[in-house]
Amino acid sequence: MGYSKEQLLARLQELQIEFSQFEHPVVLTVEAQAKYVGSMGGGLSKNLFLKDKKNRFYIVSALANTKVDLKVLSQRLGLGKGGLRMAPEEALGEILQVPLGCVTPFALLNESARDVSLLLDQGFRSQDFCFFHPLSNDMSISLNARDMDKFFKSIGRDPSYVDLEANPTVGKDQPPDLATLVPSGSIVLPDHPEKPASLLVPTERNHASAEKSFKPKNTKEKPVNCGRSSSSFTNVGQFVEEILHKTSALFLSEITADAIKQHGEQLGAVVSDNIRNNLSSDLKNLAMIFKNAAYTEGFHAGTHIQPKRN
Repeated sequence: MGYSKEQLLARLQELQIEFSQFEHPVVLTVEAQAKYVGSMGGGLSKNLFLKDKKNRFYIVSALANTKVDLKVLSQRLGLGKGGLRMAPEEALGEILQVPLGCVTPFALLNESARDVSLLLDQGFRSQDFCFFHPLSNDMSISLNARDMDKFFKSIGRDPSYVDLEANPTVGKDQPPDLATLVPSGSIVLPDHPEKPASLLVPTERNHASAEKSFKPKNTKEKPVNCGRSSSSFTNVGQFVEEILHKTSALFLSEITADAIKQHGEQLGAVVSDNIRNNLSSDLKNLAMIFKNAAYTEGFHAGTHIQPKRN
């Protein structure tokens, strides 16, 4: 079990780090956080949890108005244009040990996050103080960069401040400038066994014939694809339509004259089982795309927030 908000605050007090704390309703974006602490001066922070293709993880922590281009950042790390992506939600729990919406550099206090790389916006150093969630998004704390460094050094971290808006040329004679910040080893997440299908869908009686794999004739075994891009998944209505499209397309492919003749009254049970089995993985992928899209939208919303200063 990871550190709690109360334990983190106690740790900061032990280190004699000065900070102010502000309780507020749960917030999921920088824009929502700004409604409660944005008028107090200082800088708001946006935080993103990323992974590369080799299962190496990164926290990018930046001022709300800093523009972060993940393609450029990926190249600067030596990972290619598409080397960085959103970390899966299970990694939040297993590695950072925080729920969605609570990504923060303070999660590095947890031993499970020891191999996570941290990239801090150099803009933090120009602020009198900055706001961060203390492992929980129902509170914000403010502290300055000097005290942030004190915290990181207390857990054996040498904080790396980066110009996240820079776009240096990367080539044969100009190696990636942030390559040294790539973690040395990958992190393997534990497997989470899936729940049996019988726990997900009520069992119908007389399923004896449904236990056999049903493959309609002249039906190719390939996932249904409606050709929509992942960008559409920031809209709930389009996300639901995508699910309905896939389900109805597979349902129609299952209802054939041969299937009706072969299974008779058991056809409903057979089709139900096959739709569940064939769509399970596909719909999980859609849900993950929607979740990551919403996560990304929350992160980038911060680029439009200009913190007020007194």
